[in-house]
Parts: sequence; C-alpha cells; structure tokens
Amino acid sequence: MDSHKRILGILYIISGSLQIMAWLILMAFFGVLLPFILERADPEDIEVIRWIFPFVRILIAVFVLMFAIPSIIGGVGLLNKKKWALTLVLILGCFKLFSFPIGTALGIYTIWVYIESTRNPAPAA
Repeated sequence: MDSHKRILGILYIISGSLQIMAWLILMAFFGVLLPFILERADPEDIEVIRWIFPFVRILIAVFVLMFAIPSIIGGVGLLNKKKWALTLVLILGCFKLFSFPIGTALGIYTIWVYIESTRNPAPAA
C-alpha cells in the first residue's frame, strides 16, 4: 500500500503544480488581452471592465490556490509518510471528482487508496 500512497503523493504534487502553472498562463493571457479589450470598448464600458477584471482575477486566484497549495502540501505529506496527509488528499479527492476526466480518475484513485489503507493498516514499526 505504501507504493500507492507514494504514487498518489506524486500525482497530487503534479496536479497542484499544473493548476498553478495553468493559472499563471491564464493570468498572463488576460494581462496581454486586457489592453486590446480596453482599446475597442466604449468609454462607459471601460470603467466597468476595469472594475470587474481585478475582481475576477482575484476570485480565480483564490479558487485555484485554495485547491492547488493543499494538493502540493498533501502530496509532500504523503511522500513523507505523514498520517494527516491521507485525510487531506481524501478531502481534496472528493472535490476533484467533479473535474472530469482527469480529476475524476484521481479522485476515485484517492478514495480507493484511502479505503485500502484503512482496511489493511500498515504494521507499527
């Protein structure tokens, strides 16, 4: 079961890192796109765009980082064989079930690893 926990830890580190990289790319894309949008917008629409864009940027950042940072922390915890890490990734795995198809597969694998590790606990060293 330790090998599955190790694989799960690596997958969660990769998942969190990819979420952060995708967020950075998206923010860079919108940062480049915003001047073109403002150039073509009506003068009265410019104020609305300048108010909404930072709000949406912060909302997306909070949402992504709320799941990406705990994924990386949980993955590192699993690699270091911390007891709390499996519970953390189980909670994150339940949220990942809604992210079809890769998140769903990762969520199902997380639940399976959790069930198997509680069914067959490792002997105390």
